[in-house]
Amino acid sequence: MKKSNGNSRRGFASMSATQRKLVASKGGRTAQASGKAHRFDYAEAQTAGRKGGLAISADREHMAEIGRMGGLH
Repeated sequence: MKKSNGNSRRGFASMSATQRKLVASKGGRTAQASGKAHRFDYAEAQTAGRKGGLAISADREHMAEIGRMGGLH
């Protein structure tokens, strides 16, 4: 048996981007149809956004870089 060196082209890695998108789409539709897909309500989305904002703003170097860019982007 061939040892894996981290470059194995099996499973999703062997699929084209189009094939991966198709498989993911089918999985999403199946989850929605079975009622197992999670949908964020307004409060959950607000909480998640706040947590993400706090996490990224804690990275002072990143925030300084954004500040240096100013209104360029």
